[in-house]
Amino acid sequence: METRRDALATVLALLSASGMMAGQSSAPRGHVFVHDLPDLTMDGWQVTVSEVPFPAGRVGSTHHHAGFVLAYVLEGSVITKVSGQPERLYKTGEMFYEPPGSTHEVSRNASSTEPAKLLALIFAKKGATLTTPGPAGSSH
Repeated sequence: METRRDALATVLALLSASGMMAGQSSAPRGHVFVHDLPDLTMDGWQVTVSEVPFPAGRVGSTHHHAGFVLAYVLEGSVITKVSGQPERLYKTGEMFYEPPGSTHEVSRNASSTEPAKLLALIFAKKGATLTTPGPAGSSH
């Protein structure tokens, strides 16, 4: 049985091995991101890690994910709003969290001239549809 702690340790090892955790002077030493995780059993779950490109000026549509998401800004800056959280600008080296059952209401490149890119880590039950258009709880 994989626990939340095991899953998070795996993610942090991946980030550390790729060098993404180095040189983040705005965060406390050694920490890029700290956030409580949902209280759930992760039996039968997996993590899917994807690069999400945001070409200059890209505006994403409202969507939601199975499970929960950790997103790391690889390059550029993105503006995002997840239900229950304020809209915020995230820059290279920063992360955000999407809790289970939330809606990603705003996702756009902050620049009309420079690309941006996220690394999305989606934790969900095996076989689940990872991204669905529209708000969580909708019939899409």
